[in-house]
Amino acid sequence: MNILKSLTFEPALGWVAGGLLSGLLLLLAIALVIHGLRKGRDTDADRWALARRTAMVLILALMVLTPSTVSRTTNKAVNATDVFIAVDVTGSMAVKDAGYGAQDGISRLEAAKAAVRGLVDTYPDASFSALSFGASASVDLPLTPDVRAVDNWARGLATEPTSRSSGSSLDAPLDRLTLALKQTKDQHPNDRILLYLISDGEQTGRDERRSFSVLREGLDEAFILGTGSAKGGPVPLTSDVGGSGAGGWVTDPQTGQPGISAMDPDTLKAMADEMSGHYQALAKGVTVREGATASVSKRYRVTTVDQVRRHVTPLVWPLALVELVLILVEAGQWVRTSRRLL
Repeated sequence: MNILKSLTFEPALGWVAGGLLSGLLLLLAIALVIHGLRKGRDTDADRWALARRTAMVLILALMVLTPSTVSRTTNKAVNATDVFIAVDVTGSMAVKDAGYGAQDGISRLEAAKAAVRGLVDTYPDASFSALSFGASASVDLPLTPDVRAVDNWARGLATEPTSRSSGSSLDAPLDRLTLALKQTKDQHPNDRILLYLISDGEQTGRDERRSFSVLREGLDEAFILGTGSAKGGPVPLTSDVGGSGAGGWVTDPQTGQPGISAMDPDTLKAMADEMSGHYQALAKGVTVREGATASVSKRYRVTTVDQVRRHVTPLVWPLALVELVLILVEAGQWVRTSRRLL
């Protein structure tokens, strides 16, 4: 009874062509019946032959309509979240004018590290990829669900040595991010992709900053986290062996005095707007668990969704079997009639 309830017609040729062909076969069956009844005794075909041939045509008409059974299955689809984190490690990130949560007077990079640890807690079960950028950019951590690897990466972050610094270029990570986002989109088309870029917004490079709008297509959400203060502070010299405090400050070549680096919120907001994203300033009493991140993170969790799929199975073989039997009977009758006529 369940099979009968699930029976339907799904013409293999489509409803237009299949319906037209089936209609022509139905007209042929009616013509056979009318012809047989009109001829009566004037033909050698008895009523059994007429019924058999009519049944053959009607079965063909049904086969063209492709009787099928419909079944439904429920699949569980997992929607995963991939979080890309890009951290500015230029020399200005060593300035101690930043705050995060209960901390104050810490370096901008220390605030960035605390923000990374907060992001790991904010997105449980997500996968993370980490990138650092200064004079150049590098993907330090490919996409991984290992949160300990992300934490170890954050702990090991250090500002680039002053001797290698050639000015801050905020668009340094663009090429790396574009490639990484495209690869992720190709390999995991159903994943949600988020970007967090942490910087002080200082652009001191000679070239004009490129637009971040090229990343918009590959992202579901984008966040720019600003660290530092508008007042700013002197930039400490950084040694080649890592760490600040190598002795003295980075001097302004025009004045010969220690240069002052300040956070540029306008540039950071512009970067966020280019990606249709969100801007949030990190400061004392503020963490990534608040503001735009807090509301968005609830939507981008690993979720399981039930997807109902409809499966159509053609059920033509029983009709084909009956058709074959009728054809064999018709062929047998034809051979017997032919021998009798001889």
